[in-house]
Amino acid sequence: MADETSYGWAGKILRVNLSTGSITTQPTDPYKEYIGGMGLANKIMFDEVPAGTDPLSPENKIVFAVGPLTASGVPLAGRTTICSLSTFSKDHLIIDAHCGGMLGAKLKLSGHDALVVEGTSDHPVYINIKDDEVEIKDASPIWGLGTRPATEALSRMESTNACVATIGPAGENLVPYAVIMNSRNHSAGAGVGAVMGSKMCKAVVVEGNGSVNVKDPQAVADLSDYMLREIIGSNNNHVVPSTQQEWAEYYDKGSRWTARKGLYWADAEGEPIETGEPKPGEINTVGYRCMKATKDLGPAAEKYTIKMNGCHSCPIHCYSDLRVEGAKATSGYETSGSTCAANFPVSAYMEGFLKMGLKEEGNGDLSVLWDTTTSNTMDNMGLWCNYAQIYRDIAYCHTAGVFKRVLPEAEYASIDWGKFDADRRDPSIMVDIITKISQNNSEISYLGHGPYVWCERWGEQKWFDNAKSTLVNYRGWPVHHSIECFGQVGAVYNMLFNRDDMIHSAVNFQGCGLPFELKQQIAEEVWGGADAIDKDKNYTPMNDHKANFAWWSVVTDVLHDSLTLCNWVWPMTMSPTKARDYRGDLDLEAKFFEAVTGEDVTTDDLYKAGAKIMTLQRANTVRGMTKADGSMGNNNLREDHDVITTWAFDKDPDKQAFSEGTDKMDRDDFQTALGMVYAKFGWDEKLGCPTAACLDEYGMADVKEELQSLNLLP
Repeated sequence: MADETSYGWAGKILRVNLSTGSITTQPTDPYKEYIGGMGLANKIMFDEVPAGTDPLSPENKIVFAVGPLTASGVPLAGRTTICSLSTFSKDHLIIDAHCGGMLGAKLKLSGHDALVVEGTSDHPVYINIKDDEVEIKDASPIWGLGTRPATEALSRMESTNACVATIGPAGENLVPYAVIMNSRNHSAGAGVGAVMGSKMCKAVVVEGNGSVNVKDPQAVADLSDYMLREIIGSNNNHVVPSTQQEWAEYYDKGSRWTARKGLYWADAEGEPIETGEPKPGEINTVGYRCMKATKDLGPAAEKYTIKMNGCHSCPIHCYSDLRVEGAKATSGYETSGSTCAANFPVSAYMEGFLKMGLKEEGNGDLSVLWDTTTSNTMDNMGLWCNYAQIYRDIAYCHTAGVFKRVLPEAEYASIDWGKFDADRRDPSIMVDIITKISQNNSEISYLGHGPYVWCERWGEQKWFDNAKSTLVNYRGWPVHHSIECFGQVGAVYNMLFNRDDMIHSAVNFQGCGLPFELKQQIAEEVWGGADAIDKDKNYTPMNDHKANFAWWSVVTDVLHDSLTLCNWVWPMTMSPTKARDYRGDLDLEAKFFEAVTGEDVTTDDLYKAGAKIMTLQRANTVRGMTKADGSMGNNNLREDHDVITTWAFDKDPDKQAFSEGTDKMDRDDFQTALGMVYAKFGWDEKLGCPTAACLDEYGMADVKEELQSLNLLP
């Protein structure tokens, strides 16, 4: 008898309709060609949510999806994709939010590859999943609570073994910048919290007590040991330490491999724990490599660090657990935890405008207090920063006098703006502002609708063309490792999605810490030529190898979001192992995929699947994008979607593009870059949209038929 066990995939998709109360399941099998995670979720949205749907209407859906590697024992397979329609950017096109934490693993262990939430409840509810038992329950007692008290209440009501993914007041009040928060501080942005709020769904509570069937468990274990011993680096797969160490041939002060002798988790339970000098090959010390607290918040953060933490199945632990007693008085919570932009909102993104002196010597503790106060409040309110955009917007609007000009007199007077002054520096002002934005009932709350809305409303469209805004596309999103990351490579992939791209494949390579000449050798092996990369701020014109690099960056990111793997550490293009000549192993995804699922795949097969999923999202974008006359359906992505803001070409006016010391772009060269990358995907080189031929090549007959019927094929 044939083995009918589903290896890797759980085999079921759960559907919960909040309008009818219907709870059903369906097989995952029809979606496997799109792998899982992002691919699976985007296919459901393409098939079931018509173009032009209001993101806050009952007709919109929100899809939580995981992949075949999730909770399978593969390291770093703990991500979750949450797919819906954008609430904050032009045309409300298809977007993906991604989060770590424990949500994806719990969903998979409950026996489901995805959860599709449909319809709208007429009262506050939450979805409770305990393996095969699924209920829609009344959330009235917790409606109005922040994410932290709501999480605690639901954990007590249901199970401390469950993962709670909840919205806060921002989501309930339909702020377009609202998030879904799980495991205290792991957030999924892009406005998905507002979509949950529109459905009157406070939370999804998941307890999974099952397991994932793995075809070859020993192969997974062996691959895991091999990866941890020889291939994996630190956060962003940085593969050299940031300080000179006895074991290391190279070091680089920018590396996120920040462990060193004399650096401690100083507030660890019991007694301080020294990070030390964890060496390559030591499996049990991998989790000490990344001391992100001090990397993000400065040396003062050492004494507040409880430990470095991580998502499900993560050996790296890039998430800072901190205890800041002063933050209890300002934000209500002395413990905080985060990673990346959410960790240092004020000191990194606002201080340049506000000039409070937080970065001056002796102000480290005050800087930590401002950052943790702000991040705690944002997270508890369930408000998204849009990769720190909201912090830049607040600082600009205050210092440029925009608030004074546009806010009603009483509203402006209700905020003590003097708290920003250098002689006061009172972080409670951030609590005041964030709370008002989350209430969504005042003029300042339009900041939570994103620059696409507030810049037009307040007559500040020039903010898009200010390099300090970092807004990279006129549709409403900021840079995410853009032109500063290998020039044209980062510029192009920042255009292709309907929000910031969240791609780390290129920037991981850029910042890995290896000497440039060695990186050139690897670039030649992977993308076909040493000229695929340039030194920072010393760029050369576009070429075919850069196009390969840009295509690969997109495809690997999409692949990881579908499997689901952490693109902050994957792909493992390089390694810390000198005996390997610092080469990584780009076949690891395929090796793990085969070991888990039993399916014989190559890396090229997986890359083609990633390109197919990206093409699906572009097809959905074409279908939903409007023309200048407002009519639905527009396949001219080059002119109406992939439009980089002018500051990328106008910055550094005393320098020319392709000269040393600037990352300034050249307009004609950027257009050349777009066309070359379009061609790599098989898209129309003039328009940037999918063609009939490429849809045939990817086996997407149904998508081709849909676009053909709408006259959207070139």
